[in-house]
Amino acid sequence: MTKPISELHQPVMLQRAIEVLGASLSAENAVLVDGTLGLGGHAEAFLKAFPKLILIGIDRDQNALRLAGERLQAFADRIHLVHATYGEIEEVIESLGFDSVQAVLLDLGVSSMQLDEAERGFAYSFDAPLDMRMDSSEKLTAADILNSYEERDLVRIFKEYGEERYSLAIAKEIVSQRKVAPFVTSARLAALIVKKVPFIPGKSTGHPAKRVFQALRIEVNGELDILRETIPAAVASLSVGGRILVMSYHSLEDRIVKQALMAAATSSAPLDLPVELPEHAPILRMLTRGVEAASEAEVLANPRAASVKVRAAEKIRMAA
Repeated sequence: MTKPISELHQPVMLQRAIEVLGASLSAENAVLVDGTLGLGGHAEAFLKAFPKLILIGIDRDQNALRLAGERLQAFADRIHLVHATYGEIEEVIESLGFDSVQAVLLDLGVSSMQLDEAERGFAYSFDAPLDMRMDSSEKLTAADILNSYEERDLVRIFKEYGEERYSLAIAKEIVSQRKVAPFVTSARLAALIVKKVPFIPGKSTGHPAKRVFQALRIEVNGELDILRETIPAAVASLSVGGRILVMSYHSLEDRIVKQALMAAATSSAPLDLPVELPEHAPILRMLTRGVEAASEAEVLANPRAASVKVRAAEKIRMAA
């Protein structure tokens, strides 16, 4: 890569993340878990802003960990970089000898680096092997799914993970074409989708293949299943007064985040109970009203911030 690492990724909602999480990071030896380390843009900014901060950076992409390690070399005595999924947050924290942490940051979805590296196969804008693995040590690829899943399973993932209206037509064509030759590269798949998804003037937006590629990426990496486990685990890892901030980029992720945070921020007392017992009190206090979006200025400077959805909360008591 010819560009400096700092130019490969522009962190989304950086100042807002520092503002929200910073309130819980002022104590000496406060610990921040960046569960989606990527190229370390958020991590570097936090380490600079809080000179006594300890950072735990988690990523399933070993190349990202290597590059982030180079970028964060100046802070080597205050960082722990771990190859894992964010669903393993509790195990990672415990393995490093910490009982709890003061903040958790999750910037979900595919990273800028992964989108920009043609050989990873995440993007439909150029031809590449149908890989889509965030962790290259895993076995399942997008090509495996396209060439081996039954038609009904392809329909399910395109509909469930991509919210694609033409899932059945696309799946049928995939099954038909793979009998002639297996799917290997992204260009062939994108061309197939373009033929099956009609362009509707005034309604069609973005590339027709966007939803199917999203669905394949989610299936390859088990993203939503891991996320469902992660939010409760992250909340459990926080000390009282600790904060969590999550950035999601499509409605499926945001729905999971919203439901998990709101459940912990709501009393669990039965409606007919005259007095709320302490064990029924909320565990979290929401810090965002609804969902926050990037400003127009940030979107202009960083187009990948256009779809970000931010939710944040503070832990107000330990669970019973």
